[in-house]
Amino acid sequence: EVQLVESGGGLVQAGGSLRLSCVLSGDTFDDYGVGWFRQAPGKEREGISCMSSTDATTYYADSVKDRFTISKDSAKSTVYLQMNSLKPEDTATYYCAADGGPAGAMGVLCRVPAGVDYWGKGTQVTVSS
Repeated sequence: EVQLVESGGGLVQAGGSLRLSCVLSGDTFDDYGVGWFRQAPGKEREGISCMSSTDATTYYADSVKDRFTISKDSAKSTVYLQMNSLKPEDTATYYCAADGGPAGAMGVLCRVPAGVDYWGKGTQVTVSS
């Protein structure tokens, strides 16, 4: 069974940086499109950055573009999210996601959350002003 385990969340001041990590176990990492979603209290879960399994095409939501960077290390079965210039509105629980189907292959996982096969349990990011 595929499992996703996130780490790296925490409390940071506005303008600071954090790097989230997510390790995929239980299957072949490169067969999955991967990405990061977040959910703030009272808001819907949104896809913020995703990467396709085929050609590493990346997607960024407008709210994080030019501040966040997604990357992966296949040898470590790990996907990362480097978050810079953090803002209080980035405060949320961040979830790692993986899909072995078409959404993951085409790099549209962030825009088609119904296509997510597996979710991590989430890691909290809190940005103080």
